Amino acid sequence: MRIALAFLMTLHGVAHLVSFIEAWRLIPEAGFPYKTTIFAGRVDLGDAGTRAFGMIWLVVAVAFMLAAAGAVVDATWWTPLALGVAASSLILSSVELPQARPGLAINLAIIATLLVGGRYGLT
Repeated sequence: MRIALAFLMTLHGVAHLVSFIEAWRLIPEAGFPYKTTIFAGRVDLGDAGTRAFGMIWLVVAVAFMLAAAGAVVDATWWTPLALGVAASSLILSSVELPQARPGLAINLAIIATLLVGGRYGLT
């Protein structure tokens, strides 16, 4: 279960990189639409705000990958880190609705697995 969760967290971390790449326009016009708004277009961050927000996506992506690495080696700190990162990602995904709807489901699955699995010694 722990290794499968590590794999899911790695994939989810990679998915977070897409928002960073999009915000920083690292791959121009390669299927990543550039936008400066959040909350379904209700709040415009502007270019600088969008880049700052992109950095948050990058930090969460790296944290997911770190939590995944910790899970693989069964480090004592990986579960609290994974819970915190998934909660942070849940908030980020909420801000980016409706595009990030799959992220909500993945974060909820990660959180539920950690809570239930931890209770029964599965993680």
